[in-house]
Formats: sequence, structure tokens, C-alpha cells
Amino acid sequence: MSRTYKATGINLKTQVLGESDKIVTILTREFGLIRAVAPGARKHHSSLGGRSGMFVVNELLIAKGRSLDKITQAQTLKTYPGLAKDLGKLAAGQYLAEIVLCLALSEQPQEELYELFNEHLHRLEAVSSANPSGVLAHLAHGVFHLLALAGLTPQVQVCCLSGRSLKPDFTDPNWQVGFSIPAGGTVYLEAWERLRREGDREMREMREMREMATDQFPMPHVPFPMTPVASTEGTSATHWLPNAQTVVVHRQEIPVISSRLGAIELALLQHLSQPEIMQIDSARDHDWLSVEQILRQYAQYQLGRPIRSATLIDSYFAANHDATV
Repeated sequence: MSRTYKATGINLKTQVLGESDKIVTILTREFGLIRAVAPGARKHHSSLGGRSGMFVVNELLIAKGRSLDKITQAQTLKTYPGLAKDLGKLAAGQYLAEIVLCLALSEQPQEELYELFNEHLHRLEAVSSANPSGVLAHLAHGVFHLLALAGLTPQVQVCCLSGRSLKPDFTDPNWQVGFSIPAGGTVYLEAWERLRREGDREMREMREMREMATDQFPMPHVPFPMTPVASTEGTSATHWLPNAQTVVVHRQEIPVISSRLGAIELALLQHLSQPEIMQIDSARDHDWLSVEQILRQYAQYQLGRPIRSATLIDSYFAANHDATV
């Protein structure tokens, strides 16, 4: 087997190694995620210095190693200088890169993910710096598409509880739907309220049943065989009564409502699956920020880890808000 191989990839992450080297995590078309040493990349005149930077696309020649492979040649094919010139765009690019790092597989082709990530970096770079909400819009678009590629998109077209289609009502300024991360997407608040009322009624019935059973079978001072009587939360809780028959109660779990969306926010979410971003004249920075935060919480839940670059997004947009108020 050859000890060297060629790959085309984009740099997602760099780490310092020793006095002059770097470890570069690269998303490649051919082999997915790889980690390789860029020897001497931190030296002033190193040819690998600029080629090992964030979001640089290179054609690489890599030598296999025992623990880490080593980059022996790199020819730059593309860079994204516009990202480095704008803090908001840079933070958004790092944000997307974190998601890609969670989704990418190693030792197998990742061409779709590679192309999708590059496409959204290109779109971010093209956003006007005078339009901060455009950065948020393109960030949300990229997050949604990356989750879609992994089969993790939230349900935003129908209610997760009732299965009814969701259509935003722009005529009612107080119209809202809920978004439940554990349930996997949007829910009609009426369906959620109905489920909650049914749950409350079942809990009251269970309490009454326990009280009646306790009156009929008072607990003695001497231990005797006990029988499980009921479970109010699936199988998570069991109530014991003496010599009673087992009663099993199945109750649908009431999902937590993580946030509430207005008509504009829901419309924006619903159109993120489209190839291009939907333009709504009445959409404000606040609406896109709300959409991004919903997707952030959902992505973190699905990926099982926080998105660290999100704090840079918060700082950037807080600073922009202060500057314009």
C-alpha cells in the first residue's frame, strides 16, 4: 500500500504542535475528516503557513504516519478572505465549522458535506457588511441545510403533536406556535394545552385511586408482600399497594415548550429548507436572531455538545445593537 495519498480539503481547525508545527483538521472530499501535521507551519517563511489557515482549500499530498499523518505538499485552490475581514462573518463561519466537525465521518468520502459547507461559506462571504441581519440569515440557512444533510432537521411544516399543517397567520399580531426541542419541532399551542389538561386530569384520577386504595388497605406495621399498582409516567414511577391488582396507565409525555414563535419567525423557519433565503420585508434583526437561537438550541441538543462560536455571534450582534441604538 502506498504511504502517501492525495486529497482535496478545507481546513476546519488548527492546533499548535511543538515549537513550529501545527495539527490541522481537514474536511476532505475523498476521505472525510482527517488530522495531519503541517510541519514548520508556524515558521515565518514556511510555505505551509498560509496554507494551514482556517477555511483554506488545498490540494494535498499527505504521508501516512503511525499516529498522525503529515502534509508534505499543499497547493491552495481557494480562500475566503472576506470572512477574516468581518467579525460577524468569521464567527458564523466558525459556527458552521463546529457543526461540520460533529457531522463529518472519517475514512469515507464526504463530498456532499464538503460541497455544502463551501457553498455556505461562499454565501456568507458575499453578504454585505452593512447588513448584519444578512449574516444571521445565512448562518441560519447554513445550519438548517447541514442538519438536513445529516437527517436531523426539526419538523417545522406540521405540528409534532397533532400532525396538522402549520400555516403562519400574518393577520393576527398575537398568533404564536410553540417549538419543542424534545418533541423535535413546532407544535400548535392548542394541542399542547389539550395534552397538558388531559395529563392533569389523569394525575387527579391517579391520586384519587391511590387515596381510595389506601383507605381500603391501610398500611400495617408489619411488612407483607406488596403489589405494584400503577405507573403515571410510562414506567418511570410505580405505586405499591398491598395485595392489589396491577393497574398500568400509559400517558403521553407532555413535551417542554422551548420557545414561542410569531408568524414571521415561523415563515422564516419554514423557508430555510429552500435553496435560497426567503426575503420578508417585515422581518427584522430580532426575527432572524430568534430563528438562529432556536436552531442553535436544537442543534446543540441533537449534537450533544455546545457550539462555542455561538458566544461570538452573541457578542457581535450585541455590539451592533448598541452601536445602532
